[in-house]
Formats: sequence, structure tokens, C-alpha cells
Amino acid sequence: MVKFGLQFKATLENVTNVKPLGDDFRWFLKLKCGNCGEIPDKWQYVTLVESVPLKGGRGSASMVQKCKLCSRENSIDILGDTITPYNAEDSERFKTMVQFECRGLEPIDFQPQAGFAAQGAESGTKFPEVNLLEKDWTDYDEKVNESVGIYEVTHQFIKC
Repeated sequence: MVKFGLQFKATLENVTNVKPLGDDFRWFLKLKCGNCGEIPDKWQYVTLVESVPLKGGRGSASMVQKCKLCSRENSIDILGDTITPYNAEDSERFKTMVQFECRGLEPIDFQPQAGFAAQGAESGTKFPEVNLLEKDWTDYDEKVNESVGIYEVTHQFIKC
């Protein structure tokens, strides 16, 4: 079993505390089979609320799947206590936002979508519906009369 960290990087404008909202947040990933190298075309998602038992009573994981090419059973589990917000001081730097424990799988791509939240850096205004599918998000903070935004969202995976 190997742990992979999803590192998030963005330029933040007048916002901080960018994070996934709720245990049902969907982490959309492309996963590569560690046995045969097969990479399915479709995005797959994992959430904290889903838990599937592993074969042989070895615990559970967020997702268990059988590789379509080699039929090997692989799993990925979100390590919930590793979920960390991306803050104003992290702007324009890679920071690990979450870790995944993988058995037979390697995450190779991430697609941010809806379900993120942020807060005004000065005002504390909550922005509960941040969608990062377009890799950019903008809004207006009426408490301090200034625009807010998350720009140039990118990511990378590291082994932990």
C-alpha cells in the first residue's frame, strides 16, 4: 500500500481557507492500474462517506475496483485526517490538500469540480459554493467591496 498526496496550487485573490466541503465531497480522479498500467478513459470519484469492505476482511476503502484489463482487484482510500485547507499564504505554491492510500492503483490526474468552499481573507465572508471545474472562480465580497477569486488552479501528485 502506497500513500499519494494531492498537491493543489492556485493564485488566491482576497480569499483563504479553500477546502472541500463535507464528507460527501467528490474527488474526481483518473487512476492507473499498478499491475498492467491500464488507465480508464472515464473520471472516477471517491468520497469519505463511501466505504467498501476489502476482500479477506482486511478493512475497508473508499473505492474497490477490478481492473478491466487484468482483473486485479485494486482499492483507494481517502485519509480523512489529512484534508487540509489551502490558505492565502499558500497562494502560488504547491500544498498537499489530501492523501490517498492506494493498493494497486496510482492517481495520475485530478479534476476539481463543484463542492469547494472559501472565505474572504479580510472579511471572513463565507463562499460555500465554489466550482473549480474551469480552473478559475470569481465572486464579489460585499462586506469589503472587493472582488475575490481563485485562479490558475493546477495540481500534482507526490508519494508520501
